[in-house]
Amino acid sequence: MAASNGEKSLIVSFGEMLIDFVPTVSGVSLAEAPGFINAPGGAPANVAIAVSRLGGRAAFVGKLGRTALAFVTLRSDGEREFMFYRNPSADMLLRPDELNLDLIKSAKVFHYGSISLIVEPCRSAHLKAMEVAKEAGALLSYDPNLRLPLWPSKEEAKKQILSIWDKAEVIKVSDDELMFLTGSDNVDDETALSLWHDNLKLLLVTLGEKGCKYYTKSFHGSVDPFHVNTVDTTGAGDSFVGALLSNIVDDRTILEEEARLRSA
Repeated sequence: MAASNGEKSLIVSFGEMLIDFVPTVSGVSLAEAPGFINAPGGAPANVAIAVSRLGGRAAFVGKLGRTALAFVTLRSDGEREFMFYRNPSADMLLRPDELNLDLIKSAKVFHYGSISLIVEPCRSAHLKAMEVAKEAGALLSYDPNLRLPLWPSKEEAKKQILSIWDKAEVIKVSDDELMFLTGSDNVDDETALSLWHDNLKLLLVTLGEKGCKYYTKSFHGSVDPFHVNTVDTTGAGDSFVGALLSNIVDDRTILEEEARLRSA
């Protein structure tokens, strides 16, 4: 499936689109929830929606069916836990020969996660799409979006997430993902920079209610958060990525100027 809108430079998101079932009240288990609200989800799809809502030109490439869904448990502080219903679901069955290569070649930014790396044939489709986008000159953007219950093991998750690490030019990880990938208990600069590679233009570490850190070849720093009454953090990181990509898609020099990057 592919969908797009507008006439601006194109941001293509690749991966999964599913339905989240979110409890009508927070702070309870799935069994205790009195009811659920169904909401569109899937991290790459969320990024495409965020770009579109900000007036950008967005497209989503993936495979849809009737079976891809997730139950989301909300804690009282707005944080969440996930339970997935798949094996298989449609996104896992996307084949390389089903890709819309013309659409992918037209992308100025190509964004993806790691869930599409878990099984074949979607893994091969993911790698093919990345290759085509890169050869066409797209900026590659990567948010691993770690969901350990979907992986056969922690070791396999880390191996596959890092298998494409050095291809991306923009990478966003959460503090938990940073610690998982590095094996460190810290989220300091030294830990973050251990994930740096020569092709990278921007590394972002989101810190939840504490804001985020950013790293480029020339500078690094942090941005304080906006304080809000947290209801549900689901999709917050995806909205963050969508906003960033919307700002840099037509002006990559933002990545070279710290003051502008902090405002992006």
